[in-house]
Amino acid sequence: MSVTATKPLHGWLRGVVRLMIAVVVLPLAFVLVGGGTASADPYSRLREHWVDAPGGVGQIKIRMWLANNGSNKALYLLDGLRATDDVSGWEHETNAAWLSDHGITVVEPVGGQSSFYTDWYAPSNTNNQPYTYKWESFLTQNLPDFLANNYGISRTSNAIAGLSMGGNASLILAAYHRDQFTFAGSMSGYLNLSAPGMREAIRIAMLDAGGYNADCMWGPPWDPAWLRNDPFVAAPLMRGLPMWISAGAGLPGPHDQPQSAIDVFNVGTGMGLEAIALAQNRAFQVRLDTLGIPAHYDFPATGTHSWGYWQDQLWAMLPMMKASIGA
Repeated sequence: MSVTATKPLHGWLRGVVRLMIAVVVLPLAFVLVGGGTASADPYSRLREHWVDAPGGVGQIKIRMWLANNGSNKALYLLDGLRATDDVSGWEHETNAAWLSDHGITVVEPVGGQSSFYTDWYAPSNTNNQPYTYKWESFLTQNLPDFLANNYGISRTSNAIAGLSMGGNASLILAAYHRDQFTFAGSMSGYLNLSAPGMREAIRIAMLDAGGYNADCMWGPPWDPAWLRNDPFVAAPLMRGLPMWISAGAGLPGPHDQPQSAIDVFNVGTGMGLEAIALAQNRAFQVRLDTLGIPAHYDFPATGTHSWGYWQDQLWAMLPMMKASIGA
Protein backbone atom coordinates (compact mmCIF):
# COMPACT_ATOMS: atom_id res chain seq x y z
CA MET A 1 0.00 0.00 0.00
CA SER A 2 1.38 3.43 -0.88
CA VAL A 3 0.56 6.65 0.93
CA THR A 4 0.53 9.93 -0.96
CA ALA A 5 -0.26 13.54 -0.20
CA THR A 6 -0.06 13.12 3.55
CA LYS A 7 1.61 15.25 6.13
CA PRO A 8 4.70 13.81 7.82
CA LEU A 9 4.15 12.19 11.18
CA HIS A 10 4.94 14.30 14.19
CA GLY A 11 8.03 13.15 16.01
CA TRP A 12 6.16 11.70 18.96
CA LEU A 13 3.72 9.79 16.73
CA ARG A 14 6.55 8.42 14.63
CA GLY A 15 8.19 7.15 17.83
CA VAL A 16 4.99 5.39 18.92
CA VAL A 17 4.69 3.66 15.55
CA ARG A 18 8.30 2.47 15.70
CA LEU A 19 7.77 1.16 19.24
CA MET A 20 4.67 -0.77 18.15
CA ILE A 21 6.59 -2.35 15.27
CA ALA A 22 9.39 -3.34 17.61
CA VAL A 23 7.00 -4.85 20.16
CA VAL A 24 4.98 -6.84 17.61
CA VAL A 25 7.44 -7.79 14.87
CA LEU A 26 10.70 -8.47 16.66
CA PRO A 27 9.41 -11.16 19.08
CA LEU A 28 7.68 -12.86 16.16
CA ALA A 29 10.90 -12.85 14.17
CA PHE A 30 12.72 -14.28 17.19
CA VAL A 31 10.27 -17.18 17.37
CA LEU A 32 10.36 -17.93 13.65
CA VAL A 33 14.13 -17.92 13.48
CA GLY A 34 14.50 -20.09 16.56
CA GLY A 35 16.16 -17.70 18.93
CA GLY A 36 17.89 -15.68 16.26
CA THR A 37 20.53 -18.32 15.58
CA ALA A 38 19.59 -19.23 12.02
CA SER A 39 18.01 -18.12 8.80
CA ALA A 40 14.23 -17.85 8.97
CA ASP A 41 14.18 -20.06 5.88
CA PRO A 42 15.46 -23.59 6.63
CA TYR A 43 15.67 -24.24 2.89
CA SER A 44 18.95 -22.36 2.98
CA ARG A 45 20.19 -25.42 4.88
CA LEU A 46 18.59 -28.01 2.59
CA ARG A 47 20.78 -30.79 1.25
CA GLU A 48 19.71 -33.51 -1.20
CA HIS A 49 21.66 -36.71 -1.78
CA TRP A 50 21.33 -40.12 -3.37
CA VAL A 51 22.58 -42.69 -0.87
CA ASP A 52 23.67 -46.22 -1.73
CA ALA A 53 21.06 -48.78 -0.70
CA PRO A 54 20.79 -52.59 -0.61
CA GLY A 55 18.28 -54.81 -2.34
CA GLY A 56 19.14 -53.90 -5.91
CA VAL A 57 17.49 -50.48 -5.75
CA GLY A 58 20.87 -48.80 -6.25
CA GLN A 59 20.34 -45.53 -4.42
CA ILE A 60 17.63 -43.83 -2.37
CA LYS A 61 17.05 -40.09 -2.34
CA ILE A 62 17.15 -38.25 0.97
CA ARG A 63 16.38 -34.60 1.61
CA MET A 64 17.70 -33.14 4.84
CA TRP A 65 17.69 -29.80 6.63
CA LEU A 66 20.76 -29.18 8.75
CA ALA A 67 20.26 -28.06 12.34
CA ASN A 68 20.54 -24.32 12.80
CA ASN A 69 23.09 -24.60 15.61
CA GLY A 70 25.35 -27.31 14.22
CA SER A 71 23.84 -30.04 16.43
CA ASN A 72 24.79 -33.59 15.47
CA LYS A 73 21.40 -35.04 16.45
CA ALA A 74 18.86 -36.00 13.80
CA LEU A 75 15.19 -36.80 13.36
CA TYR A 76 14.38 -39.48 10.79
CA LEU A 77 10.87 -38.67 9.45
CA LEU A 78 8.98 -41.54 7.82
CA ASP A 79 6.15 -41.19 5.31
CA GLY A 80 2.81 -42.93 4.94
CA LEU A 81 1.57 -45.77 2.74
CA ARG A 82 1.32 -43.63 -0.41
CA ALA A 83 4.82 -42.18 -0.24
CA THR A 84 5.87 -40.54 -3.51
CA ASP A 85 9.22 -40.62 -5.29
CA ASP A 86 9.78 -36.86 -5.65
CA VAL A 87 9.84 -35.65 -2.04
CA SER A 88 8.43 -36.89 1.26
CA GLY A 89 4.84 -36.19 2.16
CA TRP A 90 6.21 -34.29 5.13
CA GLU A 91 7.68 -31.79 2.68
CA HIS A 92 4.65 -31.83 0.38
CA GLU A 93 2.13 -31.20 3.13
CA THR A 94 3.75 -29.75 6.27
CA ASN A 95 6.33 -27.32 7.66
CA ALA A 96 8.41 -30.14 9.20
CA ALA A 97 11.60 -28.64 7.73
CA TRP A 98 11.28 -25.79 10.23
CA LEU A 99 12.11 -28.19 13.07
CA SER A 100 15.71 -27.73 11.95
CA ASP A 101 15.48 -24.22 13.42
CA HIS A 102 15.35 -25.92 16.82
CA GLY A 103 18.64 -27.77 16.94
CA ILE A 104 17.68 -30.95 15.08
CA THR A 105 18.74 -32.08 11.62
CA VAL A 106 15.59 -33.24 9.83
CA VAL A 107 16.18 -36.24 7.56
CA GLU A 108 13.43 -37.29 5.15
CA PRO A 109 13.97 -40.46 3.10
CA VAL A 110 12.06 -40.32 -0.18
CA GLY A 111 9.97 -43.17 -1.57
CA GLY A 112 9.05 -46.48 0.00
CA GLN A 113 5.43 -46.70 -1.07
CA SER A 114 3.72 -49.57 0.82
CA SER A 115 7.11 -50.67 2.15
CA PHE A 116 6.46 -50.43 5.92
CA TYR A 117 10.15 -49.43 5.95
CA THR A 118 11.11 -53.05 6.47
CA ASP A 119 13.32 -55.63 4.78
CA TRP A 120 11.21 -57.62 2.33
CA TYR A 121 11.69 -61.25 1.43
CA ALA A 122 11.48 -60.61 -2.32
CA PRO A 123 10.39 -58.05 -4.94
CA SER A 124 6.65 -57.58 -5.17
CA ASN A 125 5.42 -59.88 -7.93
CA THR A 126 2.02 -58.27 -8.46
CA ASN A 127 3.43 -55.03 -9.85
CA ASN A 128 6.70 -56.33 -11.34
CA GLN A 129 8.87 -54.53 -8.82
CA PRO A 130 12.45 -54.73 -10.18
CA TYR A 131 14.19 -54.78 -6.78
CA THR A 132 13.65 -55.93 -3.20
CA TYR A 133 12.78 -53.37 -0.55
CA LYS A 134 15.47 -53.37 2.15
CA TRP A 135 14.40 -50.31 4.09
CA GLU A 136 15.34 -51.44 7.59
CA SER A 137 18.88 -52.16 6.45
CA PHE A 138 19.07 -48.81 4.66
CA LEU A 139 17.77 -46.78 7.61
CA THR A 140 19.95 -48.51 10.20
CA GLN A 141 23.15 -49.12 8.22
CA ASN A 142 23.59 -47.24 4.94
CA LEU A 143 21.93 -43.99 5.92
CA PRO A 144 23.51 -43.51 9.37
CA ASP A 145 26.91 -44.34 7.86
CA PHE A 146 26.40 -41.68 5.20
CA LEU A 147 25.19 -39.08 7.68
CA ALA A 148 28.05 -39.74 10.07
CA ASN A 149 30.75 -39.73 7.41
CA ASN A 150 29.52 -36.65 5.55
CA TYR A 151 27.84 -34.49 8.20
CA GLY A 152 29.08 -35.78 11.54
CA ILE A 153 25.57 -36.85 12.55
CA SER A 154 25.63 -39.06 15.63
CA ARG A 155 25.09 -42.76 15.13
CA THR A 156 23.28 -42.81 18.49
CA SER A 157 20.73 -40.68 20.35
CA ASN A 158 18.61 -39.84 17.33
CA ALA A 159 14.84 -39.64 16.94
CA ILE A 160 12.53 -41.41 14.54
CA ALA A 161 8.90 -40.53 13.89
CA GLY A 162 6.25 -41.22 11.28
CA LEU A 163 2.59 -41.27 10.43
CA SER A 164 0.32 -44.23 9.72
CA MET A 165 2.62 -46.81 8.04
CA GLY A 166 5.59 -44.74 9.21
CA GLY A 167 4.27 -44.69 12.77
CA ASN A 168 4.28 -48.47 12.95
CA ALA A 169 7.77 -48.57 11.43
CA SER A 170 9.15 -45.91 13.79
CA LEU A 171 8.31 -47.97 16.87
CA ILE A 172 9.62 -51.19 15.34
CA LEU A 173 12.88 -49.65 14.15
CA ALA A 174 13.46 -48.00 17.52
CA ALA A 175 12.64 -51.23 19.36
CA TYR A 176 15.20 -53.27 17.44
CA HIS A 177 17.82 -50.55 17.12
CA ARG A 178 18.00 -48.96 20.54
CA ASP A 179 21.65 -48.04 19.96
CA GLN A 180 20.55 -45.69 17.16
CA PHE A 181 17.22 -44.28 18.33
CA THR A 182 16.46 -42.85 21.78
CA PHE A 183 13.04 -41.45 20.88
CA ALA A 184 10.17 -42.76 18.75
CA GLY A 185 7.02 -40.98 17.66
CA SER A 186 3.96 -42.62 16.13
CA MET A 187 1.11 -40.56 14.71
CA SER A 188 -2.02 -42.49 13.71
CA GLY A 189 0.00 -45.68 13.47
CA TYR A 190 -1.57 -49.13 13.26
CA LEU A 191 0.05 -50.67 16.29
CA ASN A 192 -1.77 -53.99 16.71
CA LEU A 193 -1.26 -55.87 13.46
CA SER A 194 -2.30 -59.14 15.07
CA ALA A 195 -5.82 -57.88 15.74
CA PRO A 196 -8.56 -59.72 13.83
CA GLY A 197 -8.74 -58.57 10.22
CA MET A 198 -5.68 -56.31 10.33
CA ARG A 199 -3.40 -58.46 8.20
CA GLU A 200 -6.10 -58.79 5.58
CA ALA A 201 -6.73 -55.03 5.71
CA ILE A 202 -3.02 -54.31 5.22
CA ARG A 203 -2.92 -56.70 2.28
CA ILE A 204 -5.82 -54.87 0.59
CA ALA A 205 -4.35 -51.44 1.35
CA MET A 206 -0.98 -52.36 -0.16
CA LEU A 207 -2.63 -53.66 -3.32
CA ASP A 208 -4.50 -50.36 -3.55
CA ALA A 209 -1.36 -48.29 -2.95
CA GLY A 210 0.86 -49.36 -5.82
CA GLY A 211 -0.25 -52.95 -6.32
CA TYR A 212 2.19 -54.42 -3.78
CA ASN A 213 1.96 -58.03 -2.60
CA ALA A 214 2.22 -58.38 1.19
CA ASP A 215 3.34 -62.01 0.79
CA CYS A 216 6.61 -60.68 -0.63
CA MET A 217 7.02 -58.44 2.41
CA TRP A 218 6.50 -60.63 5.48
CA GLY A 219 5.27 -63.79 3.84
CA PRO A 220 1.82 -65.36 4.34
CA PRO A 221 -0.22 -64.30 7.40
CA TRP A 222 1.22 -67.13 9.54
CA ASP A 223 4.85 -66.19 8.86
CA PRO A 224 6.77 -65.13 12.05
CA ALA A 225 7.81 -61.89 10.31
CA TRP A 226 4.32 -60.52 10.91
CA LEU A 227 4.80 -60.92 14.66
CA ARG A 228 8.33 -59.52 14.54
CA ASN A 229 7.01 -56.31 12.94
CA ASP A 230 3.93 -55.90 15.14
CA PRO A 231 4.46 -53.17 17.78
CA PHE A 232 1.91 -54.89 20.04
CA VAL A 233 4.04 -58.06 20.06
CA ALA A 234 7.40 -56.23 20.16
CA ALA A 235 6.30 -53.97 23.01
CA PRO A 236 8.59 -55.54 25.67
CA LEU A 237 11.58 -54.37 23.63
CA MET A 238 10.45 -50.76 24.08
CA ARG A 239 11.00 -50.63 27.82
CA GLY A 240 12.88 -47.44 28.64
CA LEU A 241 12.30 -45.94 25.19
CA PRO A 242 10.73 -42.45 25.25
CA MET A 243 7.65 -42.68 23.02
CA TRP A 244 5.02 -40.25 21.78
CA ILE A 245 1.83 -42.09 20.73
CA SER A 246 -1.03 -40.15 19.17
CA ALA A 247 -4.23 -40.59 17.21
CA GLY A 248 -7.30 -38.43 16.68
CA ALA A 249 -10.87 -39.35 17.52
CA GLY A 250 -11.88 -39.67 13.88
CA LEU A 251 -14.17 -36.63 14.10
CA PRO A 252 -13.66 -33.63 11.78
CA GLY A 253 -11.76 -30.77 13.34
CA PRO A 254 -10.11 -27.48 12.41
CA HIS A 255 -8.03 -28.97 9.58
CA ASP A 256 -11.09 -30.42 7.85
CA GLN A 257 -12.63 -27.74 5.65
CA PRO A 258 -14.12 -29.55 2.63
CA GLN A 259 -14.76 -27.33 -0.38
CA SER A 260 -15.80 -29.94 -2.93
CA ALA A 261 -17.34 -33.37 -3.28
CA ILE A 262 -13.92 -35.02 -3.37
CA ASP A 263 -12.97 -33.14 -0.19
CA VAL A 264 -16.06 -34.51 1.54
CA PHE A 265 -15.14 -38.01 0.38
CA ASN A 266 -11.57 -37.62 1.65
CA VAL A 267 -12.74 -36.37 5.02
CA GLY A 268 -15.08 -39.34 5.33
CA THR A 269 -12.28 -41.73 4.46
CA GLY A 270 -9.99 -39.98 6.93
CA MET A 271 -12.60 -40.34 9.65
CA GLY A 272 -12.80 -44.10 9.19
CA LEU A 273 -9.04 -44.61 9.00
CA GLU A 274 -8.45 -42.54 12.11
CA ALA A 275 -11.15 -44.30 14.09
CA ILE A 276 -9.37 -47.59 13.40
CA ALA A 277 -6.02 -46.02 14.30
CA LEU A 278 -7.43 -44.76 17.60
CA ALA A 279 -8.71 -48.22 18.52
CA GLN A 280 -5.29 -49.66 17.68
CA ASN A 281 -3.50 -47.01 19.72
CA ARG A 282 -5.76 -47.54 22.71
CA ALA A 283 -5.06 -51.28 22.57
CA PHE A 284 -1.35 -50.53 22.41
CA GLN A 285 -1.69 -48.25 25.44
CA VAL A 286 -3.30 -51.06 27.42
CA ARG A 287 -0.50 -53.38 26.29
CA LEU A 288 2.22 -50.99 27.49
CA ASP A 289 0.37 -50.32 30.76
CA THR A 290 0.13 -54.06 31.39
CA LEU A 291 3.88 -54.33 30.90
CA GLY A 292 4.54 -51.30 33.09
CA ILE A 293 6.12 -49.39 30.22
CA PRO A 294 5.41 -45.65 30.24
CA ALA A 295 4.80 -43.54 27.14
CA HIS A 296 3.27 -40.16 26.32
CA TYR A 297 -0.21 -40.44 24.79
CA ASP A 298 -2.12 -37.72 22.98
CA PHE A 299 -5.64 -38.56 21.85
CA PRO A 300 -7.39 -35.29 20.86
CA ALA A 301 -11.18 -35.10 20.78
CA THR A 302 -11.12 -34.35 17.05
CA GLY A 303 -8.87 -35.23 14.15
CA THR A 304 -8.96 -37.29 10.98
CA HIS A 305 -6.28 -39.25 9.13
CA SER A 306 -4.73 -36.16 7.51
CA TRP A 307 -1.61 -34.04 7.43
CA GLY A 308 -2.75 -31.01 9.41
CA TYR A 309 -3.15 -33.07 12.56
CA TRP A 310 0.16 -34.88 12.05
CA GLN A 311 1.92 -31.55 11.71
CA ASP A 312 0.36 -30.42 14.99
CA GLN A 313 1.57 -33.58 16.71
CA LEU A 314 5.08 -33.21 15.32
CA TRP A 315 5.46 -29.79 16.88
CA ALA A 316 3.80 -30.91 20.11
CA MET A 317 6.36 -33.70 20.56
CA LEU A 318 9.35 -31.42 19.87
CA PRO A 319 10.25 -30.63 23.52
CA MET A 320 10.08 -34.30 24.56
CA MET A 321 12.02 -35.30 21.46
CA LYS A 322 14.82 -32.80 22.11
CA ALA A 323 15.13 -33.83 25.74
CA SER A 324 15.25 -37.51 24.79
CA ILE A 325 18.03 -37.18 22.21
CA GLY A 326 19.96 -34.42 23.93
CA ALA A 327 19.51 -31.85 21.17
